[in-house]
Amino acid sequence: MKRIIILSIASMLSIASLLAAGGENDKAIAKNDTANYTEILGKIVDSKTAEPVIFATIVITETNIATVSNTDGEFILKIPKGKESGTISFLHLGYENTVINISELNGGKNFVKLRAAALPIDEVVIRSLSAEELILSALNKVKDNYSINPEMQTSFYRETIKQRKKYVSVSEAVMDIYKAPYRTTFDSDRIKIYKGRKSRDVKKMDTVMVKLQGGPRTSLMLDLVKNPGDVIGPEMMKYYHFKLNGITMIDNRETYVIKFDQLPNVEYPLYSGNIYIDVETEAFAGMNFGLSEVGLPYASEVLVKKKPSNLKIDIEKGHYLIRYRKGADAWYLNYVRSELALESKWKRKLFKSDYHIMLEMAVTDRDNENVTKIPMKESLKSNEVFTDKVTSFEDDNFWGDYNTIKPDESIEVAIKKLNKKVKRRQ
Repeated sequence: MKRIIILSIASMLSIASLLAAGGENDKAIAKNDTANYTEILGKIVDSKTAEPVIFATIVITETNIATVSNTDGEFILKIPKGKESGTISFLHLGYENTVINISELNGGKNFVKLRAAALPIDEVVIRSLSAEELILSALNKVKDNYSINPEMQTSFYRETIKQRKKYVSVSEAVMDIYKAPYRTTFDSDRIKIYKGRKSRDVKKMDTVMVKLQGGPRTSLMLDLVKNPGDVIGPEMMKYYHFKLNGITMIDNRETYVIKFDQLPNVEYPLYSGNIYIDVETEAFAGMNFGLSEVGLPYASEVLVKKKPSNLKIDIEKGHYLIRYRKGADAWYLNYVRSELALESKWKRKLFKSDYHIMLEMAVTDRDNENVTKIPMKESLKSNEVFTDKVTSFEDDNFWGDYNTIKPDESIEVAIKKLNKKVKRRQ
């Protein structure tokens, strides 16, 4: 009988990323028509190095319809009928924005090239505030910079588990989200599965089965502007060292970069990385950080929710990415990603097992007019396991006109292999 490890990423993150892009187009992209939408496919690369630009935002300009590029720099964006005359914007940290007419996109495997944004530091006026004061000022302006009204969001969620560098579980869903206002403590975000599927090779997973507890709920908790927790919460700042580390460009906007790490005498798993704050509005534009090496030895005790007593778990890495995007009237959560690497070993057994766990969620559409709070009984709970809630992969056209994150090539190969194994067992 398999033993089960339950990982509570939510408790791992009383905390938990950041997004953008820009550049030059090389008529990149393949275009496929269907009944209700046009499907745009492409790859985003650096204009000088030709390296893929990962986690870039791709958005139909002046709409709320968006997606992100994957770890190969590739993306799929579905254009609703009636919007083919518009443009697509490509945004990423440190790059110039690129805007391309949808009508200019033609067939074939082409590329969107992004140019690095030039920003001589001596041309930018850096305020006299310290890094800590800048963070506190940004927290005080949350009510001014983020939505004070509830809205409905559509998002695409994916979680994967690798064992010894091979995928053993891939699960994903289109999610409905009730996004509560940022300025209230009397209302909370709610999320439910609209449509989901999974592919998993349970027999492959040794004698240990790893499950993520509360994955979709965790993706909402990673909205650190709403849930400051262990990273930017005012009461936690005394446990960190902060440093203003210059200015970069995000979405053609000057953005402060604040570097941080936990203090060496703190015996608890905290974090290190970068916080990005918009210069003009002092809104949080994103965070990119991971478990600090200082606190890593204490991580297993906090992050592992449940395990057999004779099994040793070592957390080797945790990394988190949060990105926000400025809309016409406010800043909005755009993308979150969480990665966790761990090692397990049974007592009196010779070999160890390595696992890599990832979850990501991209907000692909927003609606602030037709807002209906998701009933509590339909909302996913923090103690529920997402893979237990969805069915197996079947139809290649499963997602229809919903925008998703294009799977990395390794995930696409894994899904095909896992599905073949499942069919052989049926």
